[in-house]
Amino acid sequence: MPPGGGVELLRRALLACAAGALIVSPAQADTLRGALANAYNSNPTLLAARYDLRAIDENVPIQKAAGLPDIGAQGQYAETLKQSENSFSAPDRVFGANVELNVPVYSGGAVKYSIKAAKQRVQAGRAELRATEASIFSQVVAAYMDVIRDEAVVRLNRQNVAALSVNLEATSDRFEIGDLTRTDVAQSESRLAIARSDLTTAQANLIGSRERYVQLVGVVPDSLEAPPPLPGLPEEPQTAVAVALDRNPDLIAARERSEAARYDIEVAGSRRLPRVSVFTGGDYTDYLGTLGNGIIGADFAQRETSAQAGARISIPIFQGGLPAAQERQAQAQAASTFETQIAIERDVIAQVRSAFTAWQASILVIDSTTSAVSAAQLSLEGVRAENSVGNRTVLDILDAEQELLIAEVQLVTARRNAYVAGFSLLAAMGLAEANDLNLDVGGPLYDPAIYYESVDDSIFDWRFEPDPVAGATRTVDTPAQDATIPGE
Repeated sequence: MPPGGGVELLRRALLACAAGALIVSPAQADTLRGALANAYNSNPTLLAARYDLRAIDENVPIQKAAGLPDIGAQGQYAETLKQSENSFSAPDRVFGANVELNVPVYSGGAVKYSIKAAKQRVQAGRAELRATEASIFSQVVAAYMDVIRDEAVVRLNRQNVAALSVNLEATSDRFEIGDLTRTDVAQSESRLAIARSDLTTAQANLIGSRERYVQLVGVVPDSLEAPPPLPGLPEEPQTAVAVALDRNPDLIAARERSEAARYDIEVAGSRRLPRVSVFTGGDYTDYLGTLGNGIIGADFAQRETSAQAGARISIPIFQGGLPAAQERQAQAQAASTFETQIAIERDVIAQVRSAFTAWQASILVIDSTTSAVSAAQLSLEGVRAENSVGNRTVLDILDAEQELLIAEVQLVTARRNAYVAGFSLLAAMGLAEANDLNLDVGGPLYDPAIYYESVDDSIFDWRFEPDPVAGATRTVDTPAQDATIPGE
């Protein structure tokens, strides 16, 4: 399948599935959709990336300014503190003013290619912003699923502690009546101590996952709902790779940087060529009635004006090899971007294939661990029944309970891994951004073109923007997280 084939069909299918699978009530922090919306609106890393892109946008008008007219004015006032002994007509004071207009006509292509390079880097910056958004979303999904998984693991370990506590009481009672030995009691006590230790570890993991969620989303996780099905996942790795080669933002950014580097070579080479400009200017001088004061009967004009216009050409003849060195440098930098583009392409292909394999493997693990849980439940029931008639020991029950716990933890972990791997696959394909997920963020999605278009042709020197302020939410006032599970 060619790199662009089927991309649009898959994208339409993705949006259609997203509309059905992810449409819920307006953004709430206890849904995955709400968590993503909160991160989209308030995550500091994502907001910083948007402002980084704005800084890149400004390179376009900066480069354009080099090809626009330049108008400047100067003024000067001087007082003569001591006249020369041989000066008879020198003024005692003078005021002068000068205005000059300079218009670049030809710069060897430097301005043209610098503007083109800047525009290519704007496109690269937009792709990098997409990559940042997808990365933040992937981290949010992982954090969201980590909280769900760790809450489930804490519940399972609490149930295990409760079951082992009951088992220890029963074992102790049977030991008192001589039905069991001290060894049976010791085994029960050992398993209960280990279970309590595992519960403590699980609670610590849950606290860590919740703090990570707060860091990314900016709010405390409440009762998290089960995530919606992931839309648009491919059936074959080749399809996923084809889409990624067309839409992966990191790869798109690398391509745009390579094109910009080509223009940089032209800019460097242009330094060998002549520069042509036209100019005009005027001068005004006022001697403030002091010109010729030392000459009796002299009648000097106390004010002078002059104007001039012309053309100026600068022809470089010898620059010590500077243009050649700069061009070679630009060529080496361009070659580096070409190789980096291939390296990123390799990385994207590897990411997609690995994510696809991890997703498929997680699905198989879910199937196998689901069967394992069912089998472990039946085994535990059978061991307990056999123990009641004396065919099984207390240790057999403890082992069966441990096997069930392990299988249940593996199942919730596999479900988490499958969802995270699936979303990572979408991110590697370039299909895990707000627009792809049909995300409701409480208003229009951020459009980088709006700011770019507002500054692209801005030539007013006295344009001011509001002073910058942080837009991300702070988490300093959020409470330290604990292992309490909402609703329990």
